[in-house]
Amino acid sequence: MTVKPLGDRVVLKATEYEETTKSGIVLTGSAKEKPQYAIVEAVGPGGVVDGKEVKMEVSVGQKVIYSKYSGTEVKIDGQELIIVRQNDILAIVE
Repeated sequence: MTVKPLGDRVVLKATEYEETTKSGIVLTGSAKEKPQYAIVEAVGPGGVVDGKEVKMEVSVGQKVIYSKYSGTEVKIDGQELIIVRQNDILAIVE
């Protein structure tokens, strides 16, 4: 099954993020609040949303950081996905 987002929506697949200190110690989620990292799975067409022209700035396969409490979590074919608006994406990780 494929998911095609509408308007300025983006489908994300959350990825695990762990941080290692310079000395090699791995910080877990309980030791540090982790950013919300994800990979873009699908991108909507953009267009006119809420009366404003929206140009999609993300593309499939990019790694992004998104707002912590944004989006809707769905489970499709055993995969957990998050559907967010493009303006809930904070940054593209390169």
